[in-house]
Amino acid sequence: MFIGDMNQKRKKALNKVWQAIEEHGGQTLLSTGITGDDARIAKAVVDSGIKLLEPNHPAVALARGYKGVTTMHDAENIRHEIKLSEMGHVLQGVRNTVGDDPFITIGIPGGFTELIPVELSEEDFKYMSVQGADGLHTHKSNLEDLEEVVKLAHKYGLTVDAYIGHPSDLHTFGIPAETPEAVATVAKEMEKIGVDMIGLMTGMSYEGVAAGEIPREIKERLHALVSSVSVPTLAEGGINVENSKAFRDTGVHILVVGTAIDDAVKKAAQDMVQNFINL
Repeated sequence: MFIGDMNQKRKKALNKVWQAIEEHGGQTLLSTGITGDDARIAKAVVDSGIKLLEPNHPAVALARGYKGVTTMHDAENIRHEIKLSEMGHVLQGVRNTVGDDPFITIGIPGGFTELIPVELSEEDFKYMSVQGADGLHTHKSNLEDLEEVVKLAHKYGLTVDAYIGHPSDLHTFGIPAETPEAVATVAKEMEKIGVDMIGLMTGMSYEGVAAGEIPREIKERLHALVSSVSVPTLAEGGINVENSKAFRDTGVHILVVGTAIDDAVKKAAQDMVQNFINL
């Protein structure tokens, strides 16, 4: 694989991200879940202004009703069983529908800390790049594993977005860091090994928050992340219309939104059906 060509591909992908951040006033949205796995909904949100999309294997498991799962929690437990080829088909379908401009980062089996180990080969990284991915969405929980992923992803022109989690999170979604100080330390190490975008999981451990607010602990952790690195930063988990304004004050560049959009699509479908039934 030609190094110059792949560096150019990755540079172009990162430009897409920074342009979206700038165009939306310093903070943009990355749409995941149904908007990354259903090409029709993906086109709908892109037509509405979304510039960053994220298909991923647990969302595909849920969308397909794989083994009868009906919740994302259950889907996380069997996500490793989704075939890489299925993710390739999803990616290609979304890319063909939305065109070349949107940035697409993809989560694939083996790119997360899976319950059952899934080995990734160089050919797998090349396959995702050829299918239309700009980046690889990862949730590795070990820096050495993450560094290996970064090396192979960059070889095939893919950016890497990786996350920091909390040790008590419901699922293992990134490098664990318990305190804001630990968040800053881990973020710096991630940037050092070449991670292109660094995110913080913000919704797996904190519940019962008043509408429109986010917990002080999350704000402190986000501040530690944002103030310690120069790459684009992300917040993922529990983000909705009510608390999104509070996230704006944290300085994070990208809000990852999935469930809020999924629920809105389901509610719209239910309302439309009721309109017909109640004629």
